[in-house]
Amino acid sequence: MRTLAIYAHPNHDSLSYAFLQQVLQGIRDHAAKPEIQVLDLYEERFDPILVFNKEKRRRDMHADPDLERYREQLLWADRIVMVYPIWWGRPPAILLGYIDRMFASGFAYRDNGKLLPEGLLKGKSAVCVSTMKGPAKYPLLWLHDAHKVLMKKALFNYVGIKKVRFFEFGSMESAKGRQAEKLKKVYRYFLRSGS
Repeated sequence: MRTLAIYAHPNHDSLSYAFLQQVLQGIRDHAAKPEIQVLDLYEERFDPILVFNKEKRRRDMHADPDLERYREQLLWADRIVMVYPIWWGRPPAILLGYIDRMFASGFAYRDNGKLLPEGLLKGKSAVCVSTMKGPAKYPLLWLHDAHKVLMKKALFNYVGIKKVRFFEFGSMESAKGRQAEKLKKVYRYFLRSGS
């Protein structure tokens, strides 16, 4: 299995980065030694800003030459893993900008005249590993699981990715957050599902 790990946090001393390391270590320790690519959006200085004008038209986004390398990564991957914090009930703006620019019509989906388009990224799977300061049940009880709905239904299912797994950890700034236990949980998942 080929895994593209997309990291969206500006600090490598963060808990999010520790989760990324557990994802990578679990995959590397798997007996099948699957292939991995890492895209660190902040380190890469990925430009999340959409530009539409006479030279850059929305209908041509799927072929933007500036994004060719990123499209190749998404096509290469069997599994897309996104590691990020939840800020204001949703992923960081840089990750949302990546989604805006990369999951374009003609690349990730194709309009077919039906209610829902044809997803062009079928056969892939996705895993979202996210952390937040608030309690674990906060997104469900207060925000009606808006984060999961956004990622699973509005993004991944829309482009044909039906197998989506979430690790959404709350109370991560608390001494009672059991961070070490949750880091091990993520490591074990990727160790078992590495191929």
